Amino acid sequence: MILFKNATLFDGKTFYEGTLDLLVREGIIETFGQNVSAPGAEILDLGGKVLSPGFVDLHCHMRDPGFEWREDIESAAAAAAAGGFSTAVAMPNTDPAVDNDALVRYVIEKGIRAGYSRILPAGAVTKRREGKELAEMGKMASAGCVLFTDDGAPVGSSRLFRTALQYSQSLKVRIMEHPEDTSLSRGGQVNEGRCSSLAGLKGIPASAEEIGVFRAISLSRETGVPVHLTHLSTRESVSLVREAKKEGLAVTCDVTPHHLRFSEESVIESGFDSRFKVNPPLRSSDDIESLWEALADGTVDAIATDHAPWHLDEKDLPFPEAPFGIASIECAFPGVFTCWLNRGKPFGLDRLLALFTSGPASLLPGEWPSHGRLTRLGKADLVVLDMDLERKVAVEEWKSKARLSPWEGLSLFGWPVLTMVEGRVVFDRSRE
Repeated sequence: MILFKNATLFDGKTFYEGTLDLLVREGIIETFGQNVSAPGAEILDLGGKVLSPGFVDLHCHMRDPGFEWREDIESAAAAAAAGGFSTAVAMPNTDPAVDNDALVRYVIEKGIRAGYSRILPAGAVTKRREGKELAEMGKMASAGCVLFTDDGAPVGSSRLFRTALQYSQSLKVRIMEHPEDTSLSRGGQVNEGRCSSLAGLKGIPASAEEIGVFRAISLSRETGVPVHLTHLSTRESVSLVREAKKEGLAVTCDVTPHHLRFSEESVIESGFDSRFKVNPPLRSSDDIESLWEALADGTVDAIATDHAPWHLDEKDLPFPEAPFGIASIECAFPGVFTCWLNRGKPFGLDRLLALFTSGPASLLPGEWPSHGRLTRLGKADLVVLDMDLERKVAVEEWKSKARLSPWEGLSLFGWPVLTMVEGRVVFDRSRE
């Protein structure tokens, strides 16, 4: 039993006025309000710190099974907890790919054994993620899969994508599409434009992403089935989603912390350091502005990390030889929060926090949307945030196995100091 005193409560949508107390008993938020008392409870005086629903990450690469030297479910779950995430969704681009109910259960059970953040599995849309034949979506949904995606690649053909959407409707599990026309992006290394010209590297044009976004929206319109577009990075991509929403289509999207902070200029200024290599590539400053506009006006539904850890020996290579991917889950919120501060707080803190809590949770099936809200008698998935705490990103201290990140060495504000999953404290910075 834990009694939080003097907390600034955020319920997933809005802040309560003043500071309040909140009591957690047997994994449940028993009550909250002024002057709550509970004899025998452990008392944590937050002194005005923010107490929020735990963050939900829709997009995390845990590399397990098959690539455990890069990351495994235990290290990823510990890293997620340190980042304030009570729940994280594991991507299926593993070896073997998570394309059947047995592997869905493997991810869930290994996450439970890890004992940190809750790990939920995404299942592949197609067998072995080859884009040729649908995976056993029904069996995976029954086993606990919360999203379908071939992430790392788009669904192979429009015909197959359309069929998959129709299946997903009856299963009530959303498809998360990685929008990319690979005929345009294949062999690309950086954003097409200034960056590719200066480096002499093949560029990845904005159209490669935007064609994928257009395809997904068209199929959602035709079938009437929801679709989620992940890691959008260009002005036209978010514009297409904005117009789709105005049309009333069930199209949602997320953006990543790194696409909100770093641009192609970051790649150039770093001397083409492989830490900045990611797909979709870091885009122009104009694209970054458009993403922040889309956060403010409600076009973007969630901020998802796309945490992509690599072993040092694999990532620390010349830019053209290095793999795509940025590790960030432990500093994702401070990274975005600090950008928000530096931009003069372009929208409310409640909106920013919703993009990490109720926004992503609302896209998951079954009971999971309730985990993005703070309610009486709801599950005690919580994070305490110290908005005034400034720390430098120190990757050598990470729970993740990743040891290279473009966030390394940056001074950021707004760090999680305690994370709770169903009443269990899974991270406590004061004990680190």
